[in-house]
Amino acid sequence: MNIKDVSFERERPDVCGDAHPKALLKAIQEDGDYLLKLANQHIVSADQFSQQGMLQLFRLAAKYEANPRRFSTSLQGKILISAFYEPSTRTRLSFESAWHRLGGDIMSITDRSTTGIAKGECLSDIAEMFNNYGDCVVLRDNNETSLEEMIDSLRIPIINAGNGADEHPTQALSDMYAIFKWRPDLVTEEAEKAPIKVGIIGVPNKMRTVRSFIKCLTKFPKAIDELVIIHDEASTEQLFGSEQKEQVELAGIKIRSTRELDEVLPELDVVYINAISWEGNSVNTYGSEFHLSANSPLKESAIILHPLARGEELSTDLDHTPHNWYFSQARGAVFLRMALLTCMVQRAERVIDVV
Repeated sequence: MNIKDVSFERERPDVCGDAHPKALLKAIQEDGDYLLKLANQHIVSADQFSQQGMLQLFRLAAKYEANPRRFSTSLQGKILISAFYEPSTRTRLSFESAWHRLGGDIMSITDRSTTGIAKGECLSDIAEMFNNYGDCVVLRDNNETSLEEMIDSLRIPIINAGNGADEHPTQALSDMYAIFKWRPDLVTEEAEKAPIKVGIIGVPNKMRTVRSFIKCLTKFPKAIDELVIIHDEASTEQLFGSEQKEQVELAGIKIRSTRELDEVLPELDVVYINAISWEGNSVNTYGSEFHLSANSPLKESAIILHPLARGEELSTDLDHTPHNWYFSQARGAVFLRMALLTCMVQRAERVIDVV
């Protein structure tokens, strides 16, 4: 550290892979009806999104990202209950940043021991109280059943921000948003001319980010040429959960699995890597033998996505290369969540048709 020079470049692009969203914005024609429908939905699973519904969210996210100063009051007067009963940095802060950037107020819970849960209060009763305190709930819990226990009592929308090893739908939406910013042609009829090969280093049956990401990929079969799952030998017997592989095949996407990372890397356009899985009250790591670095035989034009936080599986020597889209992925998650939250609290009409 050089304390004689502590200046910084405010105008420097945030990240490598910081594609401007205007190309994606132009590639998607606005249809606000899909956004208005979200006002009456909880967000539980990536399965509930249609292709057109996702595209309209991506368009609104791109609108926010292209001109963030234009939209600062969409959520004024609304209150978010941010309930994170499992450790989180990016997901919690990006949701809260998204809400603040649109002018809303937040009540945040980061420790279940400070709530009535510590006294034995059931989640359905807590949900009844949430109805009186806020306009939307974002919940992360290591218990997969928490959402189910709360939903029947809620009269305000709730967003699944990660429930155990089950799903993390808004992470997957952010992943897709990053891919389409990188290749806006993939949302057009041109997608069939140059579909991409996506490689996932992880275990679909155990990782909620991977589980939701695959569900989103199946909505865009013309854009995906092949899905390759890279896994270690120990995960072979538990690679896929119920109907996971069948869902991909039913969508018309080719799928294969391999244990040879370096052998398949030169083929891949998108490399999605994750190593951490929340299971119960602990974290498990999968595929510890797999590592990506500047020396990996990546396709020259390939991009890397990672939901973060990372460990040794993703080397920092990739950070300043064109392969790094994981920071852009995290940045874009704020704008994607801004778009989703706007719709869920009945404020979409304030931004539809606004240039």
